[in-house]
Amino acid sequence: MKKTYKIEVDCANCANKMEEAAKHTEGVKDASVNFMMLKMHVEFEEGKNPKEVMRQVLRNCKKVEDDCEIYI
Repeated sequence: MKKTYKIEVDCANCANKMEEAAKHTEGVKDASVNFMMLKMHVEFEEGKNPKEVMRQVLRNCKKVEDDCEIYI
């Protein structure tokens, strides 16, 4: 399953950090961040609950970029 989320991030470098943090989250098959559009595209592993996975994605992103936001 693929979903798109609106994000708030200050710079392209921060967006790259968020993308890497999302990709390394359990339950995420793939993720990409489009800084210009302020969107995060996430593909979830089969059988995973997107809301639960996205809560962990947000926690992981906050570890690398504490002022970022993902609108779940």
